[in-house]
Amino acid sequence: MTGTVFDSNIYISAILFGGRPRRLLDLAIRGKLRVFISPAIVSEIEEVLTGKKFGFSPEVVRSIIEEIGNITTMVVPEKRHSVVSRDSDDNIIIDCAVQAGVEYIVTGDNDLLALGSFGRVAIVGPLDFLSIVKGDEG
Repeated sequence: MTGTVFDSNIYISAILFGGRPRRLLDLAIRGKLRVFISPAIVSEIEEVLTGKKFGFSPEVVRSIIEEIGNITTMVVPEKRHSVVSRDSDDNIIIDCAVQAGVEYIVTGDNDLLALGSFGRVAIVGPLDFLSIVKGDEG
């Protein structure tokens, strides 16, 4: 089974807008993907959803985080990386992926996508990842 880390923007897009990110979440819900997450990614999702732009209540966000917890495996990164210099917050995604030993990071973030990969971890957008996963299914 393919191991992956979703950037926080994938969760947020899936919840608010649907589309390809939602299809990715649905694959995880159905057990077709093994998705890893870290406390830092959870915190970022919470901050964005409760922030000024979206303004979800803490109760709703807690419920969303609980649902995400049901379809992901939590890892606590032992090492911090400094790969993305323009937006250092993006490094939490790299940290999680390295700790979990996944094959893919899925993101809509251009700073991460510009890297293309980090070590043996491919960094791809939702459309490319859906194509990869579809190919894996036969």
